[in-house]
Amino acid sequence: LSAGLLRQATYTTTRLGIYSVLLERFGGADGTPPPFLAKAAMGMTAGAAGAFVGTPAEVALIRMTADGRLPPGERRGYRNVFDALVRMAREEGVLTLWRGCIPTMARAVVVNAAQLASYSQSKQFLLDSGHFRDDILCHFCASMISGLVTTAASMPVDIVKTRIQNMRTIDGKPEYRNGLDVLLKVVRYEGFFSLWKGFTPYYARLGPHTVLTFIFLEQMNKWYQRLFLSA
Repeated sequence: LSAGLLRQATYTTTRLGIYSVLLERFGGADGTPPPFLAKAAMGMTAGAAGAFVGTPAEVALIRMTADGRLPPGERRGYRNVFDALVRMAREEGVLTLWRGCIPTMARAVVVNAAQLASYSQSKQFLLDSGHFRDDILCHFCASMISGLVTTAASMPVDIVKTRIQNMRTIDGKPEYRNGLDVLLKVVRYEGFFSLWKGFTPYYARLGPHTVLTFIFLEQMNKWYQRLFLSA
């Protein structure tokens, strides 16, 4: 839990903050939103920056989650996320905190291009339909659409990221060479559609997460505009 909270406090705040700034900066002077491809590019930029900042907590989260499945003699036994970060830096070097940084950033690029752009586009489509107002119902529907798109797009890269961050060294060699090697081995030994194995529980986690993220973000943006920008 501590690692999950630290990950959200670093990764999510960074990506949402950068995306909001870019969306406002490159929108039209009359308030019209930028085109979809521009939104996707902004999502990629925000995701990559957030992933770099959040990778140490991500590595700790992956290791702490997997610890209980390891044999007792191989468990790391981190007490909390700060103990994990200190021990990783001391025992394996500071760069270990950014192990798997490239696939993590690649995943974040895909996830945020899908999640942030699809949410903005879905919200715009719902508002243009004339059946929705800019309220929580609209935010909820747009978030659920965004969660579905994001789940389909992110699962393959999520598998790559998780396996690289949790891999062990066997006979002096790492288990995987790179992200492409992970994909090839998964497809070869487990089948192509195993890249989307567990789609339903993954969406059951990501859907509510996306809904709560954007509903809170929209409400905080409204309060910020009301309390500070309108003053």
